[in-house]
Amino acid sequence: MPSLPPLIDTHVHLDLPELAHQLPSVLARSRSAGVTRWLVPAVDGGHWAGLVALAARTPGLYYALGLHPWCLSAPPAPVLAELAHRLVTRTGAPAPVAIGECGLDGLIDTPLADQQWVLEAQLRLACEHELPLILHSRKTHSQLLGLLRRYRPPAGGVIHGFSGSQQEAQAFWSLGFCLGVGGVITHARAAKSRQTLAAMPAEALLLETDAPSMPLAGRQGESNQPAYLPEVLHCLAGLRGEEAGPLARQLNANAVRLFRLPPLPEIGLDTNDA
Repeated sequence: MPSLPPLIDTHVHLDLPELAHQLPSVLARSRSAGVTRWLVPAVDGGHWAGLVALAARTPGLYYALGLHPWCLSAPPAPVLAELAHRLVTRTGAPAPVAIGECGLDGLIDTPLADQQWVLEAQLRLACEHELPLILHSRKTHSQLLGLLRRYRPPAGGVIHGFSGSQQEAQAFWSLGFCLGVGGVITHARAAKSRQTLAAMPAEALLLETDAPSMPLAGRQGESNQPAYLPEVLHCLAGLRGEEAGPLARQLNANAVRLFRLPPLPEIGLDTNDA
């Protein structure tokens, strides 16, 4: 049967309880499915120390540090100060490969002005340390594009779980931001996202699960898993009319380039490429 290269899940919350409580089995299933590297973005300061320790003892696991707009109930200034401190303090643990998950959300009660203040602090850190950003955006693409045009983060980043128009996708890509492709595209009702992502250059895309969230079609009601990433790949390949193997290699190369990861081996795992 055709083979795929080992895959990279560029957005998976292995530190959240749904997955952390069964992490050895989650990772074993993931490796068996050919997903051998994972990027875990933190969502609040309370997860940072544990995530750094997890990365230190888990081969193939990389991490990002950030403050998500959903996690702004406590005063953010001390957390942002700790983030700045962690970016300049080296303790022998692996360094973060990105800043995030951070961003804007137009569907929550926290005022956008408060969210933007916190995001701008993280944009400044990304510029200062030349780290890519992992950005959340719901109903805020125009505001986010305005901020990115103002700050011009030199290392770019990714718009996680992108759902928007072709024009918005091109605008983010022109600023050096890839588009995260996850389980949403497996749902037929997501016609706009499917059409947009199928039309974008493969160089602009990254694979992600957002596990334990963002369930795939046919798997609603169950915890998402990084082991399901090949299903996202096959769906994307089908939408684009491409073979999964070459597409996977391009998407891996995108992740390696953006997050400055060690190159993946070219040896693939037997899988159903249909």
